[in-house]
Amino acid sequence: MLGIDGYDPVWHHDAGALAAAHRNRFARVIGQPLVGSWLVWDLDAEAWFTGGPVVFGFPDANIEITHRKFDECAISWDTIDLQAQLDWPGLRLDWWADTHPAILSARGRPLTRVNLIERISPTAWRPHVLHALEFFFGDLRVALFNAMDENGLTGEPEVNLPVGFWRRIPVA
Repeated sequence: MLGIDGYDPVWHHDAGALAAAHRNRFARVIGQPLVGSWLVWDLDAEAWFTGGPVVFGFPDANIEITHRKFDECAISWDTIDLQAQLDWPGLRLDWWADTHPAILSARGRPLTRVNLIERISPTAWRPHVLHALEFFFGDLRVALFNAMDENGLTGEPEVNLPVGFWRRIPVA
């Protein structure tokens, strides 16, 4: 999937279900330092290929996260071989380590908590829209969010979300 041999993401659009599916695994990496991160890099554009997974490396696990469509997220654990060739037709891609400043600033710091953020929507067909995964390393926040069929990353500090429009779901 996504040109990555062996990568088979399971997509969720419900934050509660996603949190429940991964709560125990996240609980095991709480307290562990971030040892590295990997992004899919477009070698010709010399830029982050935001359609590929983002990998957060901890001593006991690599967490692989990606977003698609406007509200789907997949989290997997230790399924990607970062040494394997990426095969995306028409693009020359590779894994690059520690390239995003938001994640780089967290390197070496222990993970203290993880949240999912969802937007509360007025539409009946999708009342909750899965938006982001927040990683906290003490007072440092790294958020991996849905940027409309691709990943976005920010290191902006935690903000108070407007009640009634957003909610956080603790994962670990």
